[in-house]
Amino acid sequence: MSYKIAVIGGSGFLGSHVADLLTESGHSVKIFDQKISPWLKQNQEMIIGDIFDTNCIQKAVSGCEYVFHFAGLSDLNQNLHRPIDSVKINILGTVKLLDECRKAGVERFIFASSMYVYSREGSFYRCSKQAAESYIEEFHKSYGLNYTILRFGSLYGPRSDEKNGLYRIIKNAIKDGIVSYEGSSETIREYVHVFDMAQACKEVLGNHFKNQNLILTGTESTKVYDLLHTIAEIIGLPNSAVKFTETDYEGHYIRTP
Repeated sequence: MSYKIAVIGGSGFLGSHVADLLTESGHSVKIFDQKISPWLKQNQEMIIGDIFDTNCIQKAVSGCEYVFHFAGLSDLNQNLHRPIDSVKINILGTVKLLDECRKAGVERFIFASSMYVYSREGSFYRCSKQAAESYIEEFHKSYGLNYTILRFGSLYGPRSDEKNGLYRIIKNAIKDGIVSYEGSSETIREYVHVFDMAQACKEVLGNHFKNQNLILTGTESTKVYDLLHTIAEIIGLPNSAVKFTETDYEGHYIRTP
């Protein structure tokens, strides 16, 4: 079955992959973002605007059965140093979009949340995602707007940028010849490739994921210590090039919550 789907934040890392996969699967896709997607397909509609611009948002969600919401302030350090923007973009922006989806009769709102949401870590990013999730659940309770909340783990893959931890590690290793990590050498992550995550996002269109909160992360635990040595080996750097700055990297968890 083919649906009309809006991908808010569809010019970004995961959003662009989801938009492409949905398009390839025969769905009609509108991409909404502040900038044109570098990966825009001919059969995708691009809408450029701000999430607080009512006319643009109405145009983006009009006629859509599903709306994916990937837009937001996602970098933990940016949220830590910009708490007001964290509230404005991640909470108020989500509520604005929810309200327009309600008015447009959208069937389901699919929200990009985080593994941090019920962690002790995550700082203001965690706070903003918790609040957004609460508003999503209340919109369902008060207005009947269906939802699916996706709590993402650590992603990697093509189209990532400086906001992605693994991207920064590899970029700096190639540039400086040092595979560095700011945080504990005991850090463990369950990395998942962006292609697999995009596929999971497509699968949640199924009715059995309606009004569910899902955790989406990798299936294999990886010590960042081992990962950094693997990166050094692939690039051709000695083990001595691996450096840990053992600091309390504020807001970041050591082990997956």
